[in-house]
Amino acid sequence: MSSWAPTEYKTTNWPAYNEALKRRGSLTVWFDPEMTWRPPPTGKRGRQPRYSDAAIQTCLTMKVLFGMPLRQTTGFVQSLLRLAGLDWSVPDFSTLSRRQGTLTVSLPYRGGIGPLNLLIDSTGIKAEGEDEWNARKHGGPKRRIWRKIHIGIDEETLEVRAMEVTTSNIGDAPMLPELLDQIPPDQDIGSVTAEGAYDTRKCHDAIAARNAHAVIPPRKNAKPWKPTAPGAIARNEAVNASRYLGRAIWRRWSGYRRRSRVETKMNCIKLLGQSLMARDFDRQVAEIQVRIAVLNRYTALGIPVTEAVG
Repeated sequence: MSSWAPTEYKTTNWPAYNEALKRRGSLTVWFDPEMTWRPPPTGKRGRQPRYSDAAIQTCLTMKVLFGMPLRQTTGFVQSLLRLAGLDWSVPDFSTLSRRQGTLTVSLPYRGGIGPLNLLIDSTGIKAEGEDEWNARKHGGPKRRIWRKIHIGIDEETLEVRAMEVTTSNIGDAPMLPELLDQIPPDQDIGSVTAEGAYDTRKCHDAIAARNAHAVIPPRKNAKPWKPTAPGAIARNEAVNASRYLGRAIWRRWSGYRRRSRVETKMNCIKLLGQSLMARDFDRQVAEIQVRIAVLNRYTALGIPVTEAVG
């Protein structure tokens, strides 16, 4: 049987999307004078913090956007504050480095209309060692360290709603329940789409516990499970449908191809840098969280609206 011809799409909101792309390149930086740059007293004993989490996240955002070391980030933010006419002090590089390890980064998101359709994927990003070309050309050092990024994005708004960072020895499937736990309990989840590596009992049970529909392709040699749990029953239905329709038709019928959107989001994360600048694991987590916060703000400016043609 011949395969389908690739579907062609037409963008229907070119004027708005074109304006959004232009705004993504704008260098205008606004500082709200009402921003809490210096935190209120904590009431605890000891030295009080001089800078709020918002101030630290602002500095780290500039660092991620322009790929600068911490010392240059301090000078850059200081010049921006001077241009804005604000006499705020700027944290030095040692303060930024120390606070980055304990920073709780807030991920902005707008939220869509109706139930949340979550797209799950993971990828690796280099944390230490030479790049790929150097490793192939000269062998590279033996010590090359990678981190794994696990994210779940909203299919409608393309914003990251859940993320986890682990070491490279952690598999994909064990992190899906952790990602679902980051979605508020009052948020309805319509479907969870993931690749075949997530075809495990724990993943299907976690999805069924949120009353969501799992769009996970069964393995080629998949056998039906004992229908002892809602997750197993839903998975058996996918196995039977895949056998009856064929894997290619099932992927098209179930909407599994929507998962390509989260793969595109992974590429966007790496466009901000193919490797991490931080060396400590906690600081690396904060660096990735800041990247995702930046991408969510980019996405909020506007995304293309497409429809199939032909």
